[in-house]
Amino acid sequence: MSTSQNRTERTARLCAEAALFMRDHVLSRVSHDLRSPLNAIHSWAYVLERKIDSADAAAQRALGGIRTGVEQQVQLLETLVDATRAETRKLRIERAPFAVAALLGEAVDDARAALGDARGVTFEVQDTAGGATLDGDRERIAQALWLMLVFAAETGAQGASVTLASSASATAAQLEVKWLATRAALTDDALSHVLEPFARAQAKEQQEAGRYAWVLALCHRVAEAHGGRFEAPALVGEGEEMALVLNVPLSRP
Repeated sequence: MSTSQNRTERTARLCAEAALFMRDHVLSRVSHDLRSPLNAIHSWAYVLERKIDSADAAAQRALGGIRTGVEQQVQLLETLVDATRAETRKLRIERAPFAVAALLGEAVDDARAALGDARGVTFEVQDTAGGATLDGDRERIAQALWLMLVFAAETGAQGASVTLASSASATAAQLEVKWLATRAALTDDALSHVLEPFARAQAKEQQEAGRYAWVLALCHRVAEAHGGRFEAPALVGEGEEMALVLNVPLSRP
């Protein structure tokens, strides 16, 4: 199989992984955000039950219908939504020591093949990690780093410049992707794209405090599984410098 075919297949797999984690992130939001109003409806139904005449058969049937409906919705959330996202909710990682520096060039090559070349994006690597070795899941961290780089390319203008900076402290490695954002590029049909249209459109929206674009869910889950953290701005700016940061402990927490 040719190198070009290998790159195409890897891009497809990486896009599929990003879409899987985004789907499960959305399902998690749906499950969480629906439970609060359902619990309130259920509680108020019991309040009304004590206020309404027990001899009023029609009213009692109505209240019973409300409670049954709520219970059915909760069961649907548990059996369909929560069960569906079980694969990523407890992300299993396979740890092994690897050099942080060795991962950087490979991630850039993958991002360049996926979208960088088509967009004329220039990737610059700034490695100050000092030969740090990380005990973690190399492939999962590579996926997260690839998505960060591709997201930067998606939100940058044609011919944009993206910087991947690597540094390390005594306890953790930090991988930071920096670039000048152009929000309109996300949905510009004149430009090449690799992420799903739905994901790109949602990424243009203002996120709630402490939340990030849905398409970046994989990065957050990978960081969390390693005992680290992922940082992303709440809004893709227009002509503003942006940064995505993946911080991962060097050794098992």
